[in-house]
Amino acid sequence: MRVGVLWTNLSRCEISRRLAEMGTSASRHTVRKLLKKHGLGQRKTRKKKALGYHPNRDAQFQNIAKLKAEYLEKGEPVISIDTKKKELIGNFSRDGHTYSQAPVDTLDHDFPSASEGKLIPHGIYDLARNQGHINLNTSHDTSEFCCDSIRHWWQHYGRQYYPNARRLLLLCDGGGSNSANRHVFKEALQLLSEWLGIEIRVAHYPPYCSKYNPIEHRLFSHITRACQGVVFHTVAIAKQFMEKTKTRTGLTVTVDILTGVYQTGKKCADNFFENMKIIFDDYLPRWNYRTVPSSN
Repeated sequence: MRVGVLWTNLSRCEISRRLAEMGTSASRHTVRKLLKKHGLGQRKTRKKKALGYHPNRDAQFQNIAKLKAEYLEKGEPVISIDTKKKELIGNFSRDGHTYSQAPVDTLDHDFPSASEGKLIPHGIYDLARNQGHINLNTSHDTSEFCCDSIRHWWQHYGRQYYPNARRLLLLCDGGGSNSANRHVFKEALQLLSEWLGIEIRVAHYPPYCSKYNPIEHRLFSHITRACQGVVFHTVAIAKQFMEKTKTRTGLTVTVDILTGVYQTGKKCADNFFENMKIIFDDYLPRWNYRTVPSSN
């Protein structure tokens, strides 16, 4: 805890008991008033302090803001992507409460060997339309799955929302299946661009800044709330509750299940670097680049 800040992790009853042992009688209601008088309220720890700081952090945030404004003004799609927390499928306890007429008993250990697989929810958030989409899979969280997820969203939703789009802005963090340092992601992205027939521009958030990715607080937090306390016995149950996610500001969520099998450890094709159509920006090229389909 911070030096100079008054704090305690004792309950009011425990404080009352200890005061009585010291010769000062005070009920727990009196203790509550005293805590309030001295500005002590119940607080949880907050994940606010960044693990590190990159010197180009602010510059990239300004660049992302400029790109978002440019694309949104012209009616071009801007999507934020990420993989939500993976979940074990089966009778496993999950955070949150539900109203029930009887206790909800789950397994007392979360052993993957006792599960029916691991649920991988890949999310896509459309900034302009305030719409979220989740693709569920039980294979592996690979770059191929990430791009297949975007492909599926575009084929079933994005294309009808943006019929005249010639380019797409993709916002994501710099790790995982959409890592800024992985050539296999860029290869999958190039294939995706060819399939979509549009330019895909990628803007990665700087290291230690993934929490600022819009999908985190505009979609994932609300899905967590909609699914709190629900046991994911099957993938279908997870889909059912994720689809119920809504907010008063108009957020809606669609959910589909992708049945593909994705292998880990895949490497780029031997001729990828010779035929690579990735165009890196002059400004912070590590985090900003685009891929253009051959037709363009």
